[in-house]
Amino acid sequence: MASKKEPSLRRKARALALQALYENDVSRHPPANVVERLLEGAALGSGGKGFARDIVQGATAYLEEINDFIKELAPVWPVEQIPMVDRNILRMAIFEMVYQDSTPPKVVINEAVELAKTFGSESSPRFVNGVLGALMEKGPPAAKAGGALKKVK
Repeated sequence: MASKKEPSLRRKARALALQALYENDVSRHPPANVVERLLEGAALGSGGKGFARDIVQGATAYLEEINDFIKELAPVWPVEQIPMVDRNILRMAIFEMVYQDSTPPKVVINEAVELAKTFGSESSPRFVNGVLGALMEKGPPAAKAGGALKKVK
């Protein structure tokens, strides 16, 4: 029997960041406190822990702009009505694609789809892939950061 490949540290860090953002969405606990609590027992090393912190901090710092991107990329779905898991996966991925340049956009999309398969509903991977694919194809809509956004292509 073939063994499954162990998830990368970055995938584990993204999963932890998703848990922190989800808890913040549900309970409104401060995201920095949540991520630090979750990181206490996590075997991520300093690089993985820093990556998880960066995603949580960035996704919450740019929350309003990211939600605006989601509204434009998925206009049929009000952000508040998107399932919480999908919404937070999108927030994380859009943060990585638009505000960071450490990971190629196609890798970010793939990682987001994998998180959607693991944590979301049956339709989550397709929805996440569609929204992020539109972002990659069209670029960030209605840039709000005065030209500070990076290109996603």
